[in-house]
Amino acid sequence: MPLSRTSRRLALATPAALGALALGVLPAFATSTPAQIATSRTNGVAYLKTLQGADGSYAGSGLSNEWAFSAFAAAGTAVVDVAPGGDTTKNARTVYRTLLSGSTWPSASPVVTDYERGTLNAYAAGIDPARVSASRNLIADIYGYWQTAEPGYFGPSANFNGTVFAALALGGAKTQAGGGRVPQALTDALVARLRANQHDDGGWTYQKVEGSPTGLGSASDIDMTGAAMAALCVSGVPNTDTDIVQAKAFLKDKLVDGTGAFNSLYGVNTSSNGWGISGLEACGIDPQSTDFTTPSGKTPVDFLLANQYKPAGGFKYKPTDTGASAYASLDALRAVAGGGFTSAPPVPVTSGATRWVAQSSFASGTATRLALTVDDGAGGLKVCSVSFTPTGTTTTLGAVLDAAVTAGAPAGCVTGLTPSSGTGTITTVNGKANSGSGTWKASVDGSAFTAATREKSIGVGDTIALRWGV
Repeated sequence: MPLSRTSRRLALATPAALGALALGVLPAFATSTPAQIATSRTNGVAYLKTLQGADGSYAGSGLSNEWAFSAFAAAGTAVVDVAPGGDTTKNARTVYRTLLSGSTWPSASPVVTDYERGTLNAYAAGIDPARVSASRNLIADIYGYWQTAEPGYFGPSANFNGTVFAALALGGAKTQAGGGRVPQALTDALVARLRANQHDDGGWTYQKVEGSPTGLGSASDIDMTGAAMAALCVSGVPNTDTDIVQAKAFLKDKLVDGTGAFNSLYGVNTSSNGWGISGLEACGIDPQSTDFTTPSGKTPVDFLLANQYKPAGGFKYKPTDTGASAYASLDALRAVAGGGFTSAPPVPVTSGATRWVAQSSFASGTATRLALTVDDGAGGLKVCSVSFTPTGTTTTLGAVLDAAVTAGAPAGCVTGLTPSSGTGTITTVNGKANSGSGTWKASVDGSAFTAATREKSIGVGDTIALRWGV
């Protein structure tokens, strides 16, 4: 099922060309000043801290306030520094990591967006999403929803937002060193589906419209346009690309002159404005540029600030509301702070706290998953989550590929390999053999592809890519 529109919250937005809002230096014609934005950010962070439970939690077994983590990160507050009453043993990051590690999370009937939400927020909290615990690998969890019959889609293709947020999570949640962890072939497949679902008006909705003239001709919404723009940009698509330019034009056309709001399918509201702004920011487009300043001198950022309670810090969902909305506040603060749908975690100020936490090795005997792609070099990309139980603190590529034959989801990712045991260079995968300069090579967490051998060491949470080529 699709992500609730109040839950589909916010892609890594740190390109070098980020607009003046994110840099804290606004052009002279912008009506929201750097000082006003700084105050809004400070008050917004204070409000988000009031949403924390007495036990340190922001999230439960289902949808809740965990989107606060990407807003905190965008605003420069480390999630590990957020603790009720200053009790660091109950800090939000530790509590969230414990939740994600549990066998009952997210539910008895999970959907792909559960794991995408977890990935985006874990990353912002400083939890490596592939190494949450000895048993939890959120990247592998997402891989398990690859649609073999419709390559490039994650989860049922009719619920297109599952694919949008797959791109946001897999492209936005970088490695701890800041590099991409998934292979280009997978990114390309996602980008192709994102492009194929862009409506004729330049925007997107949460529904699949690829191949449907009626669907392609239907009206887009602000929320998913912002998310899809961000998904393309975190996947490496430049903001000069035709599809991004068309999406930008769609958003510009929806501006309300007197307020700077985007006229959403759901009516004028703070959350939609936040999503639209975050899409722009993820693509390095300034939401207070001349393009997004109305004839009356209003920008989308102005609308957000006008709907924030001062100094309490919460934001209304709609201008006519009489109280702050938690979800609207998460969306709005993230946008005001210049963030996208996730942000790299800030350096903590709590003594002894590290920027990142991650499982360092397999726990022998504890079942886990690894993310695997197999690219035959001829357009035949296979993606799966491999379940296996390690017998030591590390394993080998051969052991993972052997497990994939019987325990890969979706099935068929690996049907066989040579040699089928022992050590040595892998010469055949899925019936395709090394030939001349064309050989099977392997990459881990976005590293350079090198000769694939059965004895290649694989560690906990490694994202494995196998590719045939020169």
